[in-house]
Amino acid sequence: MDKGDFFMRHFFNVHDIGDLNKALEEAQAIKNNRFGFQQLGKNKTLLMIFFNNSLRTRLSTQKAAMNLGMNVIVLDVNAGAWKLETERGVIMNGDRSEHLLEAIPVMASYCDIIAVRSFAGLTDRTYDYAETVVNQFVKYSGRPVVAMETATVHPLQAFADLITIAEYRQSARPKVVLTWAPHCRALPQAVPNSFAQWMNAADADFVITHPEGYELEPSFTGNARIEYDQKKALQGADFVYAKNWSCPGVRNAADYGKILSEDMSWTIDTEHMSWTNNGYFMHCLPVRRGLIVTDDVIEGDHSLVIPEAANREISAEVVLKKILETL
Repeated sequence: MDKGDFFMRHFFNVHDIGDLNKALEEAQAIKNNRFGFQQLGKNKTLLMIFFNNSLRTRLSTQKAAMNLGMNVIVLDVNAGAWKLETERGVIMNGDRSEHLLEAIPVMASYCDIIAVRSFAGLTDRTYDYAETVVNQFVKYSGRPVVAMETATVHPLQAFADLITIAEYRQSARPKVVLTWAPHCRALPQAVPNSFAQWMNAADADFVITHPEGYELEPSFTGNARIEYDQKKALQGADFVYAKNWSCPGVRNAADYGKILSEDMSWTIDTEHMSWTNNGYFMHCLPVRRGLIVTDDVIEGDHSLVIPEAANREISAEVVLKKILETL
């Protein structure tokens, strides 16, 4: 690398990507030539470790690595390996046969880059927001670590979201609204956290709207405008990003991970979209139709959920390329 080039070791947040405009330019260049950097990944191995289910993240990250000429190993911890203990100081007399502290260096010996997917437990806010699991990979693997969604962040998704917005925006500084929507299960805050962080770093008029009690961690929301009136928030929006999340416990830690509202008036339908500036609909997928969004909106001409998902391959390839350039 030349002096002054950005050095990326791990990938967890927007600051890890370096200059955001340059990253978007690189994304477009890769989209135009996905197989142009295969020499970087030759004889290099990506190990993808899944503690949780995945469709887009699994397929897109593996495809991105293959585009770069990498070998790929995929490990499903709860299906194809010994059950792993993640806590220190425990007596391992249960169903977990191997400790993460031994497993991590062993796994690292077989690869050059590690990508990890490990969701929040939603019971212990301190444990989740300390990123207890993935930080052990950073500390004990000696390898670059890429977040494929952790307890608090999903940067590959947020980067793909930003790429999509850059491709479809009609103005230099679009209005982007992140809106909470109802769900039947308690979901983590990783996607909205990262989306907020990346939108704050981008040149956007960024607004977050949700019911009282769903305030996201301020370190992610930054200077974003918070609006509790959904209609007011959506007025004039160029992009509407709908997503459910459970209570982040910012106001009351005892409420962490709870469902505080099931208000179906927050579901994005045609009327909601009529308040926007002919806005585009976005969602990370998978999506619960009828809860998050109605059929007519997600199947409409201004739904970006498929292009958005396709850009997951591009965001992953940019990230892996940047890391490979430092090895």
